Amino acid sequence: MDRRLLSALHEWGTDPRVAAAARALSWSGEHGALWVAAGLAGAAVDRERRGAWLRATALTTTAHLASMAVKRIVRRPRPAHVVPLVRTAGQHSFPSSHATSAAAAAVAYGALGVHVVPPLAAAMCVSRMVVGVHYPSDVAAGAALGALTARLGARWIGVGHD
Repeated sequence: MDRRLLSALHEWGTDPRVAAAARALSWSGEHGALWVAAGLAGAAVDRERRGAWLRATALTTTAHLASMAVKRIVRRPRPAHVVPLVRTAGQHSFPSSHATSAAAAAVAYGALGVHVVPPLAAAMCVSRMVVGVHYPSDVAAGAALGALTARLGARWIGVGHD
């Protein structure tokens, strides 16, 4: 099922506009760069909550690093049945580090009231399958790891939580 879902989503990449968007998301999400930049921008602009922004950014980075550690343990190869539309920094696919940092950013920055991140994070997650470098289970596991990491650190961010 993982292979079939990946193949179906990868087909979207045959549309040049979809492929270009997926490549752009892939590039911007490398090593969590988009999310770190967003957090640092938030810290620069929202001076009253600078510390909260920096802690949210640290949580996002921590989640990304956790996914890299899990990748080194699991060592699942990237999909071989589709031709990838992008190059990757590594050979292992589980979990998706792009999905991990995206979900962590959605939760952490969402705690700061930034609600535009979840749709962008979801697009980042889908893009990893469109470009053919992750199975759906890689993306789901990465998103779960990122969301859990940020949720566990939500109190540390220092803003109101339920």
